[in-house]
Amino acid sequence: MRNYPRALARLVEELEKLPGVGPKTAQRLAFHLLGRPQEEVEALSQAMLQVKERIRTCRQCRTFSEEELCSICSDSRRDPHLLCVVAEARDLHALERSREFRGRYHVLGGLLSPIEGVGPEDLSIELLLARLQSGEVTEVILATNPVVEGDVTAAYLAGLIKPRGIKVTRIALGLPVGGDLDYADEITVSRALSGRTEM
Repeated sequence: MRNYPRALARLVEELEKLPGVGPKTAQRLAFHLLGRPQEEVEALSQAMLQVKERIRTCRQCRTFSEEELCSICSDSRRDPHLLCVVAEARDLHALERSREFRGRYHVLGGLLSPIEGVGPEDLSIELLLARLQSGEVTEVILATNPVVEGDVTAAYLAGLIKPRGIKVTRIALGLPVGGDLDYADEITVSRALSGRTEM
């Protein structure tokens, strides 16, 4: 980047800090922005500033919201007896895209990871347990990713929730739609078999 003007080099450096953006993608984005009209670039920068100024976490579920309660928590049509626990807000939105789940959510803010120094006190577990005190929730669905940290977090939460007399389930894991059995690894096939449903 020694041949780039200082302002362009700084933009490339800042873009490289974004997840999944390497040096070439950062350069491509920087040159794209350089070629766009001033109004478009200003609109993008205003949108980024506004998201930092206006977005906060919902006081109940901890997803992102512009209000004290997010649109899901304030929706009276949602089933208050079902609570789906996810690691991050993006996981909540992935589940919402399916339009299958009509309950409410709780965002942990990460997964337990002793190696990275993330313990129960670093996640919104206390808030989750406080939400369960009312007795309104009858089932907690653990929707953590099928990685070691996700499995550990799910097992830890199940150990805290089950003694309260609340049903604890985990989302089914297995073969993707359109996937071929011969390309699937052993763990995926095993989980697909154990998560099978009656027809």
